[in-house]
Amino acid sequence: MVRGYIEERTIQLAKFISARRCTVRDAAREFGISKSTVHKDVTEKLYRIDPELFEEVRKILDINKAERHLRGGEATRVKYQAKRE
Repeated sequence: MVRGYIEERTIQLAKFISARRCTVRDAAREFGISKSTVHKDVTEKLYRIDPELFEEVRKILDINKAERHLRGGEATRVKYQAKRE
């Protein structure tokens, strides 16, 4: 029973990330689980469950990883801009 729940959660996470093209953090917040759990589910478990969906999600995660320094820089800019005002 537990194994079925984890596989179902993994597929739901992958479909959520794929449909919204969101980050691991966004998915974790939406599902009420940790970022580590989301990452482990979609990078390790998903490959065994659905390799095709895994490839789709992996591409999105690779894009997010490549862009994360830009999002962090923007967040810092907004933070200091708010302090000046």
